[in-house]
Amino acid sequence: MEVGTEATLECLFCDGDGWRTETVPVDGIRAAVDGGGGVMWVHLSDPPASSVASIGAQLRLPDLAVEDAVHAHQRPKLEQYGDLTFVVLKPVTYGRDGDGPRSSEIAVFLGDRFLVTVQHGDTPVLAEARRRLIGSRETATATSAEVLHRLADVIVDGYEAALEVLNDDIDAVEEKVFGRDDGDHAERVYELKQHMAELRRAVAPLTVPLHRLASGAVPGVDGELTPYFRDVHDHALRAAEGVEAADRLLSDVLQADLSRVSVRQNELALRQNEVAARQNEDMRKISAWAAIGLVPTAIAGIYGMNFDNMPELHWRYGYFIVLAVIVSACLVLYTLFRRNGWL
Repeated sequence: MEVGTEATLECLFCDGDGWRTETVPVDGIRAAVDGGGGVMWVHLSDPPASSVASIGAQLRLPDLAVEDAVHAHQRPKLEQYGDLTFVVLKPVTYGRDGDGPRSSEIAVFLGDRFLVTVQHGDTPVLAEARRRLIGSRETATATSAEVLHRLADVIVDGYEAALEVLNDDIDAVEEKVFGRDDGDHAERVYELKQHMAELRRAVAPLTVPLHRLASGAVPGVDGELTPYFRDVHDHALRAAEGVEAADRLLSDVLQADLSRVSVRQNELALRQNEVAARQNEDMRKISAWAAIGLVPTAIAGIYGMNFDNMPELHWRYGYFIVLAVIVSACLVLYTLFRRNGWL
């Protein structure tokens, strides 16, 4: 069901006897729709612009909608062009491989007897929706709106599954932050918040289109389908609320982690200050003892010069006087340093 430069593509038909696959020329899409007795589903996966333009011209799809489908990077939305409905959906898959959420985009053209989907990016949503349609007896006579319901249902189920994996990741980092792990987990929390933002960009805008579909405000959507769209809308609202709650929890975890890191940094700074204070105290003691030891060293150095003309060398009590001076000077210095707290 992919279109590149091929002249044909595989389409799904539903005409009351269930779903079947047929090969249709690209330039014969209009004839296939007119000649069929039910609904034709045309799916294009990462197609060139010329393929979308060709099908758009045959089915008279709005130029603006075709441009949005070709260029992608749209928000989930629903736009009405007369009897044709244009819907943009953003599937999200979030595995447990640590790569984070992977989003893709599906543009849906919903006509009376046809459905055209343009997929950008890899996603299992289309395959799962086809499996559910083909395997259900209730969809043997499905309309294009029922196909849209199946797509929306699978996509919203994917949101809830992605949110479940994200919550597991949040629980893991929360356990580390409030446990015995003293590491800094801010980077991991920021990464999870980025993943949450990616999921929010897909979930939050979709609630408005689903509300319109659930309220019966979209032409071409049978009233019997509104309860089903209402159920999908409720699930989308629950997923959106879960995303907001998880994001608030991540903000609290981040604040707690930053607080713990700040406390640990303050404790480390306090210990460093204590070490510095002890080092300063040790340096004062060493300096004081060095100053005291300098007195006898200086005096001994003077009398060690051995000059002949040093009269005090011949004094009878010179030796004892010098010793007394040394001891007195050392005692004075010791008293002063002791009084000032250096010793």
